[in-house]
This record gives sequence, C-alpha cells and structure tokens, in this order.
Amino acid sequence: MNKVRILLVDDHEIVRKGLSSMLQDEPQFEVVGEASNGQEGLEKIRSLEPDLALIDIRMKEMSGPALCRTVRQENLKTILVILTSYADEALVQTCLQLGVQGYILKDIQGFDLVKSIRTIMQGESILDPKATKVAVKLIEQGIENSIHPRTLNPRDLDILRLMAEGLTNREIGEKMFLSENTIKTHVLDIFRRIGVKNRIEAVVTAYRQGIL
Repeated sequence: MNKVRILLVDDHEIVRKGLSSMLQDEPQFEVVGEASNGQEGLEKIRSLEPDLALIDIRMKEMSGPALCRTVRQENLKTILVILTSYADEALVQTCLQLGVQGYILKDIQGFDLVKSIRTIMQGESILDPKATKVAVKLIEQGIENSIHPRTLNPRDLDILRLMAEGLTNREIGEKMFLSENTIKTHVLDIFRRIGVKNRIEAVVTAYRQGIL
C-alpha cells in the first residue's frame, strides 16, 4: 500500500513539528512538507500534490477556509482536513460548505488523529463530536431533508448514534457484533434513504429532525 503523503499547514512551528514527529512514527504516513500560512500551503499543494493536508484556520497571508476555497476552485485533488482549536458556528459552517472531509479539534489525542486520518483515507468524513452540535445550528440550507419515522429502523438509529460519537465503521461493527463490511453497507443505505452524501450530513440531518 502506498504511503499517505501529508502536508502540514499551521502558523505555529511547534505544532507542525509535533504533528510531523507523531505522524512520521506511523509507517503508512509520510509528511512531505510544511507551510506556515495559507498562501504557502496553497503553493505546496500545487507543487507537491499531497494526498491530504492538515490545515489550521486562523493564519496570516491566507486563512484556512480561503485556502480550502481556492483548492476546490482549482479542482486540486488533495483531501482537506481542518485541524483547529476553534469550533464556533460560522467557521464550522464555512468549512463544511467548502467540502472539507474532516473537522478535528486540536485537543484530540495523537492516536485518535492517526485513526481519523486513516478513516478519511478510506473515503469517510470526520466531524469532531464537539463540533457536531455547532454544525447543526448553521449547516448549509441544502441539508433540509425530512426523515419519516419509519424510514430508519432501530439498527439504523444505533449506527447513526455511534457515527455521531465519531466511531469508524470498524468500531461500530465491534460494538454491534457485525463485520466492518456489513456496517459499511448499512451506512451507505442510510445515506441513500435520508438523501445525504456523507457521515457529516447524515448526523446533522438526524440532529435537525430530532432523531439523535
């Protein structure tokens, strides 16, 4: 399996060095570069074409959201993950609207960050549980689905609750004594039935409808 090539974009050198040291300890990860602001991060995404970028929000030259917006406008393939200390409403909403695949708070433990990156690289989205209720308040207007009570069965609701806690498909399977592939099938079916594209939208929609 090819290594996941990661770019770190943060205006605090000590944060970058700490992240780099931790991630380089994982055989499947390779930190290919660092940037101290959004503009430098954009230039390195263009030149290095990393698989994933961990991006802070508040930086000089160009903010994290502005960087994400430009990357999306240029159709660059790098997966964008916000790693920040902030979870206020406007920032969460803005980043989700820009199509980031992860919104993670910096108080996450090292092992959980590694686990989150692995989950994102498997095609899933990660929203820190602390930011989920914030996202519910100001989530983009496109997520207005009305879920009929009979659309989801008790097993579906259990899976949604565990998704809201930030668990991966494998972890949900362990708790429910089902295989990872079975959970993945259930998750995709839940997305289809409630009309959403990913975990974040599923959890937010369920909160909005009072299901969670």
